Formats: sequence, C-alpha cells, structure tokens
Amino acid sequence: MMLDESSLRMMQLAGQGYCCSQILILLALEQAGRENPELVRAMAGLCHGMGDCDGPCGVFTGGACLLGMFAGKGGVDDVADERLPLMLESFRDWFTEAVAGYGGSTCGSIAGGDCRTPDPARCGTLLADAFASLMRILSENGIDPFADRDAHA
Repeated sequence: MMLDESSLRMMQLAGQGYCCSQILILLALEQAGRENPELVRAMAGLCHGMGDCDGPCGVFTGGACLLGMFAGKGGVDDVADERLPLMLESFRDWFTEAVAGYGGSTCGSIAGGDCRTPDPARCGTLLADAFASLMRILSENGIDPFADRDAHA
C-alpha cells in the first residue's frame, strides 16, 4: 500500500501520542492553516472509546465533530449549515459500512481488543479512509475545508 501525505502525517501524529479523534481534527485544522489547541485538547475526551473500550470509536465521533467544525453553529450570530444533518448521516452510513467486518463500532471492536494500543493496520486504514470520506462529504456539499469560515464573518 502506498502512503499519501495525509497517511504519513497521521502516522506522525499517532507517534506523537494523539488519538484518532484528535488526529482527524489536527489534519483538518492544518489543511485550513489554523491552530486550535483548545479544540485538540477537547477532542481527547473522545479518545479510546471515550475512555472505555466499549465506547464509540473516536474515528466516528471525531469525524462527526470535524463535520460540525465546518458546518455547525459557532456563535450567537452564526447559523449552522442546513446540510449538516445530511452530512452526518452520510458519514454515519459510510462508517457503518466501513466497520462492518470488525464485529462492531466500539473502539475495542475496531482496535482489536486493546484500546490503549490499537492495531495500526486496522485503525490506521480506517482513519485514513475516514478522513478521505469526510473531505469528500464536505466537498460534495460545497464546503471548502481549506477556507477559514470565520474570516468572512
């Protein structure tokens, strides 16, 4: 398997101790040329099945947050993109199909039983495929993940 730039960056971030949900947000922030340490720290709450291997996979919860970061309401005078529920549904459908062979959608099922040391082949592939799916969903809905939405407010 040939690794693209995003996959290499994911491996680097994982090696630095970031979990799946944090990696998705970091990649999206980097593509937009932004930093948001508070958001990255907040995403740690989704790590390792929300601290419980029986909890939902951070790729799934982090992906939903990524879509919300680009299409959700962010302030009193801000309006959520009306397409957000459909984007979330599209990602949920993609994720459900992507993990069909893992025996469930919990972190433990996908990580191969040990959430603290996930299987790099299983989790890394899912993470890379999820990021590509999320970028496709945003693009199909006319949202440019490279643009700073707040710069025009």
